[in-house]
Amino acid sequence: MSNVVQLKSREDEQTGIVESEYAKCIEVSKRIRWDIERDVIRGRRFDFSRKFLPDALTKIDVLPFLDQAEQRLLSQIQGRTYANMFALIERYIVVKMLDVSRGHSFGNQIALEALVRFTDEELKHQALFRRIEQMIAPHMPEGYRFDHQPNEVASFVLGKSTWAVLALTCLVELVTQVQYRAGIAPAAEVSPLFKDAFLFHWKEESQHAILDEIEWRREDAGLNEQQRDAAVDDLIALAAGVDGIVQAQARADCDYFLRVCGRPLSQEQSDKLSSTVLYAYRWQYIVSGAEDARFSAILGSMITERQAGRIAAALEPIATFKPH
Repeated sequence: MSNVVQLKSREDEQTGIVESEYAKCIEVSKRIRWDIERDVIRGRRFDFSRKFLPDALTKIDVLPFLDQAEQRLLSQIQGRTYANMFALIERYIVVKMLDVSRGHSFGNQIALEALVRFTDEELKHQALFRRIEQMIAPHMPEGYRFDHQPNEVASFVLGKSTWAVLALTCLVELVTQVQYRAGIAPAAEVSPLFKDAFLFHWKEESQHAILDEIEWRREDAGLNEQQRDAAVDDLIALAAGVDGIVQAQARADCDYFLRVCGRPLSQEQSDKLSSTVLYAYRWQYIVSGAEDARFSAILGSMITERQAGRIAAALEPIATFKPH
C-alpha cells in the first residue's frame, strides 16, 4: 500500500508541475499580448538600405564575389522567404493545436485555455507574415516566387501521426528561439522593422515551445513501442518533406536573384550561390532545430538508440551538406 501511495504522490506532483506550466503560459500570454499595427508596424516601413537577415543565418559571408549591394539584396530575398516560410508552417500548427486542445475540452480547463491562446497567437503570426509580404513586395523587383500552397502542405503534414507532427512543431518553434536570440537580435545591420517583427514573434513562440513539449510528452505517454516506431518513420518523412520545400525555394530564390542582381555571374559563381543558399535554408529550417540541445534532449528521452540511429541516418545528407 505504501508503494501505491508513494507512486500516486509522484503522479500528483507531476500533474501539478504540468498544470503550473500551463498556467504560467497563460499569465505570460496575457502580459506580453501585442497587436500587429500598434506594436510591431507602428507606421514604419522596411529599410531597404539594410539587410533583413544577418549573415549568421544567410551564410552569404562565404560569397566574396558579391558586392555589398548584392549581399544586401540576397539577404532581403532570404528575409522575405523567411517570413513566408513561417507563415506556411504555421498554417498546419493552428489546425493541429485545435485538434490537440479537444483532448482537454472536458478535462483540464487551464490546459484548454493555454492551447486556445496558442492557436489565437499563431493565427496572428500568420497575419503578421502576410502583412510583411504585402509591405515588401512593392519595393522589390517583380518575379519573386513562393509557390507552396499552405493548405496542401498542411494536409501533407497533418496526414502523419500526432507524435511526429508535435515533434516537428517543437523543432520549428525552438528554431525561432535560437535564431532570434543568437542571430537576429544582436545584428545591428538588420532593418529595425524586420528585427522587431521577429522580436514580437519570439516573445510568443517562447511560450509555444513550452506547450509543444508538454503536449508532445503527453502524446508519447499514450503510445506503445510499435506505435512510437511508426511515429519515428513519420517524423523522418516530415523532415524529407520540409527538405523538399527548402530545395525548391532555394532554387526559386537563386533564379530570382540572378535575374534581378544587375549583372551576370559565372557558372562557378552561380553554382556557389545555389549551394550556399541551399545550405543556409537547410540550416535555418532543419539542421539548427535538429541540433538544438533542448530538442535533442526531449526527443532522446522518448526514443531508443536504434530509432535515434534511423533519424540520424535520414538527416545525415542534409546535416553534412556544405556549399561547394
